[in-house]
Amino acid sequence: MNCFITSLLFLFTSASAKPVNTGWFNSTAVKGYDTVAYFTKEKAVKGKSEFIHKWNGVKWKFASQKNLELFKASPKKYAPQYGGYCAYAMADGKKVSIDPKSFDVKNGRLYLNYSSDIQKKWKADVVDYIEKADEAWEKLD
Repeated sequence: MNCFITSLLFLFTSASAKPVNTGWFNSTAVKGYDTVAYFTKEKAVKGKSEFIHKWNGVKWKFASQKNLELFKASPKKYAPQYGGYCAYAMADGKKVSIDPKSFDVKNGRLYLNYSSDIQKKWKADVVDYIEKADEAWEKLD
């Protein structure tokens, strides 16, 4: 029994230390959404299985070969901030999952949030949240 509990604690601790948010049971960033499309189409677009690139230890999906190539040429430009965890929660130093449809591109950076309700709170004071989240992320990693 103790071994089982120890294994679970290790699993949860390991999952919280991942540099890129992939959820609990997969290895795909941003729940399979195309991070380049947030910049080029200004909307959330699901990636396709035929356009996958592995970067930073996880798979990234894209809607087109062009978007895949853009990402490969400059992944840090298109990767979401805070490893793809909720930007609003990161302002409190917490790693929380996201809804890929709740996003904001600000000053050339992609921020993802937990839900549309959280997105509204985020947009009410973006500058302050970014400042706090940047500080918290530096302390975590």
